[in-house]
Amino acid sequence: MGVRVSPEVNDRTAWLARAAAAREAGDLALAERLYAQAAARWPDAAEPHHHLAGLHRRAGRLDLAEAEYRRTLALAPGAAATERVLATLLLSQGRFAEGFALFEARHAVPAMAKPALPFAEWRGEDPAGKQLLIWPEQGFGDQIQSARFAPVLKALGAQVTLICAPALERLFAASLGVPVIAAAGPVEFTDPDYWVMSGSLPARLGVTVETIPAAPYLQATEARPRLGEGFKVGLMARGNPAHENDAHRSLGSHGARRLHDLPARIVDLDPAATGARDFADTAAILDQLDLVISVDTSVAHLAGAMGKPCWVLLPAIETDWRWLRERTDSPWYPSLRLYRQDPGEGWGPVIDRLAADFAARR
Repeated sequence: MGVRVSPEVNDRTAWLARAAAAREAGDLALAERLYAQAAARWPDAAEPHHHLAGLHRRAGRLDLAEAEYRRTLALAPGAAATERVLATLLLSQGRFAEGFALFEARHAVPAMAKPALPFAEWRGEDPAGKQLLIWPEQGFGDQIQSARFAPVLKALGAQVTLICAPALERLFAASLGVPVIAAAGPVEFTDPDYWVMSGSLPARLGVTVETIPAAPYLQATEARPRLGEGFKVGLMARGNPAHENDAHRSLGSHGARRLHDLPARIVDLDPAATGARDFADTAAILDQLDLVISVDTSVAHLAGAMGKPCWVLLPAIETDWRWLRERTDSPWYPSLRLYRQDPGEGWGPVIDRLAADFAARR
């Protein structure tokens, strides 16, 4: 007996495949037209609205993007993929209360699933006198950003234990004033009263743009050979190539060369160049610098967490939510200055603006 397939569904699948192919080929106008036609032709289908929202977002039409994401959720309540991207859209606008609540949908992604711990998850209860375990998630920059909340919870009376990536262990242990455990294989810890994902801490603490604890909270403690005299600029031109947006956020060889040619003593901050074993070593190098220039990667977070002056180059496509919209400063890291690509702009004009500011500063 053969499988019966609805011709209408089959047509819709083909239509959406055409739209996806146009999007991947960079013909965004055609993709948008096809998704809009699909949304009109199959009004009960959620998928066209989700993809249409993504195209609106990429074009900077945030109101239209939000409306399409909400239409998607009206048709497919609880769709985790849509909740997650709507969350980042709201967070990028500083709408933290709803944004962080929806951001919990990230745990539906297998790579971001919560661990199965036999303890109560902390939901914002009074932490005074409680053992609280912070569980790590996402990349180095995310863990650096959320580490600020460990001392906050300690000040509220909690007995905090922080688990983190091994490359962050020495830096966090020397800076945060709480026990730190490296997430390397099986880990042992005292049974906590509560545990919480590190990325959920802003939501649990009710953080707003105005109440982000922004004072520097990491410091260098390792001894490193001195870098010599002169105005010293640390440069990080590339992020992790495995990052989903690395093609847009990292500089090409030409852009990197232009920054290396700035009239200063340039220090390449790639661990392959510095020999840094971990972030404690990198922090010791940053401590000697007058300025850091970085793409959107963990070095920018480290510099900000140390209170070091840092100029960050941000892509126009899929700009990370934490840098908000249109701002040249960051409420997360007051020592940062943000250099943003305009839509359709390459890195050349961004580097021109940065170089002009550097010349004026010098």
